Amino acid sequence: MFLSLFSSKNQKLVKKWMHEHEQIVVLAHKVISEYLKHDYDAAKKELEALNTLAVNHVMDEDIEFFRLLREDEKLDSETKKLVEEFVKSFKGVKVTLSNFLTKYTQPEATLDEEFFNTFNEIVSVLTKRIAFEEKNLYARLNSK
Repeated sequence: MFLSLFSSKNQKLVKKWMHEHEQIVVLAHKVISEYLKHDYDAAKKELEALNTLAVNHVMDEDIEFFRLLREDEKLDSETKKLVEEFVKSFKGVKVTLSNFLTKYTQPEATLDEEFFNTFNEIVSVLTKRIAFEEKNLYARLNSK
């Protein structure tokens, strides 16, 4: 309990973001589960929750990474390099994810086979990306 009182801002962010990653994975699995049960209304509801969480998470990361790169004098060059690489390499995935979620969370959007196949591909990419982010970037930030 007292440890959290003395955690750095970066450590608190990492803890928050890791929790959000867990929630993102849970929601993605719920979307898949509901889709496979042919409960498309429930799947869309879970997809909308995933959209909200993912957009907020990505925006928060963008803001904090920008702050880290511009304001944190204690950030060593290796961590700065990791943050810069992450931001640069994630741009395409963010755009794809955002476009996909925007398209399929529209009221008139149908959750069809194309949706399901693309969603599974996106989940696979995001799962790998989350694991990489947590193992490399978050581990580095957590030690600061």
